[in-house]
Amino acid sequence: MRPTPRLFRGASLAAARRQNSVSFIGLGRMGSEMAYNLFSRTLVESGGSTRFVVCDAREATSEAFLKNFVTQFPGANVHIATTPAEALLASRTVVTMLPSSPHVRNVYVEEDGIVSALRSLPPEAAQSTLCIDSTTLDVEVARTVASEVQEAGAAVVDAPVSGGVAGAKAGTLSFLVGGPKEAFHLAQPHLYHMGKNVIYCGDSGAGLVAKICNNLILGVQQIVVAEAMLLGQKLGLDPKVLASVINSSTGACWSSSVNNPVPSALPDKSPPCERDYEGGFATSLMLKDMGLATDLAESTGIPLPLGHTAEKIYADVVSEDPELSNKDFSSVYRYLRVSAYPKTL
Repeated sequence: MRPTPRLFRGASLAAARRQNSVSFIGLGRMGSEMAYNLFSRTLVESGGSTRFVVCDAREATSEAFLKNFVTQFPGANVHIATTPAEALLASRTVVTMLPSSPHVRNVYVEEDGIVSALRSLPPEAAQSTLCIDSTTLDVEVARTVASEVQEAGAAVVDAPVSGGVAGAKAGTLSFLVGGPKEAFHLAQPHLYHMGKNVIYCGDSGAGLVAKICNNLILGVQQIVVAEAMLLGQKLGLDPKVLASVINSSTGACWSSSVNNPVPSALPDKSPPCERDYEGGFATSLMLKDMGLATDLAESTGIPLPLGHTAEKIYADVVSEDPELSNKDFSSVYRYLRVSAYPKTL
């Protein structure tokens, strides 16, 4: 069929709309806060002209996000996509924040996924597309997915985050970015709408390696802070006093100064322990990250004695007290307090 002027106008309109649109896939604890900051700051920057698209495995979650956002920003142009492919076809920039490796494979390479949608676009439209994945996942899976996205014509970076739910809400996340330098420069403006530190770590997968190493430290630290707080209290120290000593001494760390697991230990802050460990980084996700670290260590021959022990403790938390699986990982304190740890490892 010979293209008519009307068809040309329709194609031009669709291309213009896609160019001025941003999609966000994955509206969990982290993703919903990140999407809110990305959309609100982009909305202000663009003078209200940008269109936004959200997509989540649970459509009710997308609907709740849309309702909240348009309540805060009346007149904002927000739409819901029911599949990742729809989200990609609607926007030139797509951000994904998903639980783990299987979810990334599903969103990117399975039926109705991002890669199939990219392949359906004209070459110039695919080449103008940027994908930013902030999931913490297996490095090789990420590199394989990135390769498929690049083969389909789009630019892609892995950009996992550090800073937790509080950092996502405050817009103070650190993004650890891997991918081609050109893609990194394209992603930077969007990442700065969601965080305050954007660090280029190297080629595809490098951001994930940095994130996994960081969370290896974090996971071990949170356990030893819990142990120290339990020991000090058992020997008669007020938790506020002990936390003050740790936080002004050589034991100072984020797990004590921001995420201290003992209620009332940080009177000027509100860590998850003050809300029965709700609203933070789930223990099940920390277990996943510890597993990513130990898997990488085994594949490279690097010994991780503390990493393996910490992974075992988080696994015990999840299996023996399932209620803590979705609570902040500082709830390991509660588990240790009521358990007979240490057990034979």
